[in-house]
Amino acid sequence: MKSTIVIGIAGGTGSGKTTLIKRIKKEFNDEIIIMSHDFYYRENSHLPFEERKKLNYDHPNSFETCLMVEHIKQLKEGKSIARPVYDFVSYNRKPETVRVDPTKVIIVEGILIFENKELLDLFDIKVFIDTDPDVRIIRRILRDVRERGRSLDSVINQYLTTVKLMHDEFVEPSKKNADIIIPEGGYNSVALQMLSDRIKALLKTN
Repeated sequence: MKSTIVIGIAGGTGSGKTTLIKRIKKEFNDEIIIMSHDFYYRENSHLPFEERKKLNYDHPNSFETCLMVEHIKQLKEGKSIARPVYDFVSYNRKPETVRVDPTKVIIVEGILIFENKELLDLFDIKVFIDTDPDVRIIRRILRDVRERGRSLDSVINQYLTTVKLMHDEFVEPSKKNADIIIPEGGYNSVALQMLSDRIKALLKTN
């Protein structure tokens, strides 16, 4: 199997990572698989539901990043993996897994993926999505209320007590590790085309 291209896409919550990835995925179809850092939130069945709700999910320790690193290495070696599944409603990892087969391009996305050196060393391209904080919090509220069953009060409280603090401490400083900084994520058509062209060029040389 030819060398696998691994692209890291980071940025704060609600920055537009998902929109950018969807547009890239649409262009390259089955040549790309998406590996979200959110899949690798730690399993916390030993804690009751109310305690799980109180955990800081925006801190690097909330993720089993070592497992993600191992899985990406296996995919690069041409091996399939059993990827974990996380349930945002129950604040816990599900017992089942998803089989992921190797492919030409792996996109790894998450708010903290540029904070971890082992992950950084795996990326051929590092992209940071830079979006205004007001836009990001609005997008986060809409996502968490509509898709994750959260109340408006809980989303705002979480943002003020952990999300913003962790963004300032970990996410924003990790921007210096990026090769490319894209304002507004998937809504930036010029940057999207440049990234797509770069992926095509890498595919031709691999």
